[in-house]
This record gives sequence, structure tokens and C-alpha cells, in this order.
Amino acid sequence: MENTSGFDFSRIMEDAKTVITTPVHFYRNMPKTGGYAEPVVFVISIAVIATIIFILSALLGGGHVAAAGLSAIIIMPIMMLIGSFFSAAIMFVIWKLMGSHHGYETAYRSVAWSMAVLPVTAVLSLIPFFGAVIPVLWGCYLMWVASTEVHGLNKQTSMIVFGVLAIIGIIFNLGAERSAREMQSRMEQFKQETGKSLENLKNMSPEKAGEALGEFMKGMNKATGEN
Repeated sequence: MENTSGFDFSRIMEDAKTVITTPVHFYRNMPKTGGYAEPVVFVISIAVIATIIFILSALLGGGHVAAAGLSAIIIMPIMMLIGSFFSAAIMFVIWKLMGSHHGYETAYRSVAWSMAVLPVTAVLSLIPFFGAVIPVLWGCYLMWVASTEVHGLNKQTSMIVFGVLAIIGIIFNLGAERSAREMQSRMEQFKQETGKSLENLKNMSPEKAGEALGEFMKGMNKATGEN
């Protein structure tokens, strides 16, 4: 990769391809310094692509993301950019504890280019189980490669550290995926029950409908009043 700043889409795509296909080669030749402009431009570009892919994939898969509209293409990349700095801070601490002599800039550059996998993981996130496991394993693998090729840390020690982090990340993601599925199931059930109730109200006389609404409100008050 060339150590230049500015926007060059073809170079961004080439860097992303190298990170995905030959990460050892990429990190072995990655400049450890050179400023934040280049990695920030890379992160924003990849984040925009990943957001577009996620929205299109969700729509094709029956997801309900259309309401986000163009705002998601602006908000999500900004959030990902902020997240890249926080992630780099965490990795900086981890690498320092492991014995790295490099500064935060090197940590940020290592994390920034690892985000090349985001467009792929945006699609994988729609697949049950794989969406919770593969991104974590892939991310930890890239950080292991960066540990050995950029920071010059011991391979076995790095494997143990990022193996443990991968296990923790997978457990967390699987739990979050399960919670999301349960919530979605409850929402679908609520919609169905609400639809049936509205249909029944249409067939009731005004008096019966008023009584049913009163019973519904009493049930709501009772439920919200319980501790």
C-alpha cells in the first residue's frame, strides 16, 4: 500500500481487497505512521459501502430498514468512525500490556484497515449464527495478524489473547442475537393480537366496543401498576 493521504477510491478498494485476501502481506507492509487522514478516509469509505450493502441486503431479506432512509448512510458511518477510535484505544491498551512499543497512531491504523471486512460482515449479519460468529472470529484473526506483523509480538501469546477475546465476543453476540429474535417474535405476536382485537372491535356494537376498550385499559393499568 502507498502511504499517501486524500481520497483515491481505487486505492481504497485495493487496500480492502488485500486486507481480506492476504492480511499477513498487508500488515507486514503497512506504514506504522503517516498521520490519521488516510486511515480515517478509508474507514469512512468502507463504512458507507457497508451501510449501503446492509440496507439493501435487509430490504431483500424482508427487513424493515427503509424508514432509516438516507439518514442511515450518514449516521452509521459517523458512528463507525467514532467506534474505530474507541476500538483503537482498547487495542492500544491491550497491545501495550502485551509488550508493544508502538503508539496510539499505529494501533489506530491497525484497527482502521481491519474494517475492510465490514461490507462482507454486513451481509453475514443477516445469516443466523454466522452473523454472530464469523465477524468476531475474522476481526480477532486480523488483530492477531496485526499483533505479530505490525507490533512484533509473540504469535502464541497473541493467539491466546485474541482466542479468549473471540470466545467472549461470540458468547456476547449469540446472546444479543437470541434476545433480538425473542423481541422480534414478541413484536410479531403483539401485532397479530392487536390486529385481531381491532377486527373484533369493528364487528362489535358501540356499547360492546366501549366495554371491551374499558377492560383493555383496566388490564393495561393493572399491568403497569405491578412491580
